[in-house]
Amino acid sequence: MMIGSSNDAESVRTQYSTSNGLNTRIAFHDMYSTNKYGYGNWILSNYEISEGAKVLEVGCGTAKMWVGHDDLIAKCELLTLTDMSEGMLSTARENIGERKNVAYALADIQDIPFEDDSFDAVIANSMLYHVPNIECGIREVRRVLRNKGVFYCATYGENNFTDVLADWFELDGESFRPNHNFTMQNGEQKLKEVFTNVEANFYEDSLHITNIEDLTDYLRSLVSLKAIIDLPSDRIHEILMRHSCNGTIELPKEYGMFVCR
Repeated sequence: MMIGSSNDAESVRTQYSTSNGLNTRIAFHDMYSTNKYGYGNWILSNYEISEGAKVLEVGCGTAKMWVGHDDLIAKCELLTLTDMSEGMLSTARENIGERKNVAYALADIQDIPFEDDSFDAVIANSMLYHVPNIECGIREVRRVLRNKGVFYCATYGENNFTDVLADWFELDGESFRPNHNFTMQNGEQKLKEVFTNVEANFYEDSLHITNIEDLTDYLRSLVSLKAIIDLPSDRIHEILMRHSCNGTIELPKEYGMFVCR
């Protein structure tokens, strides 16, 4: 999961060319999120996948969310995992493996390389805010989705920890341009231009960070916070410690999912 400032295609390719940075961010959230159910588990709990369904995920990343959920994968007649990054797809293959009912493909949500009415469910998690033409991407999802199909798309809200960090590091203007292209606050309006029924579900969570060095590593994995990355490590540590209490830092998180029919 990532909160950033840019949906510029080149910036996105740079940040997601390999799974290294994403793995750092996933591990960080796994370790310090107060809701131990897990965001990935919660996302999957929203899915209603019937036996024999054809499912497409765009921007699948490492596909780690599917690991340990063989029962859900087995329900699918075909689970098609796609991403724009060959590096991500390679990691997805390693995580999920070769299976008769799982396919991998390079794909752009703005030009999905599948026929109309091909899928019973389409998934796009934590990626729509990166899409240069979101409206086009949503229309493409509707095109490949069957009439009784469901579109699941998770994203973040506008009241999140990056805004707090920007305040701590006195970032503004060019140094901090939050990506609010598709959030829990404005996503519903964009989706309702194509889908009749759009339901917004929020995931309750926060961060309780007990190791400041881990937060420093996390910040260095975010291209969007380059102004922080460019600071010396001891300066980053000094600012973070200033906002800690007994060596811990509390930060808000706001995430959720739209279920569209």
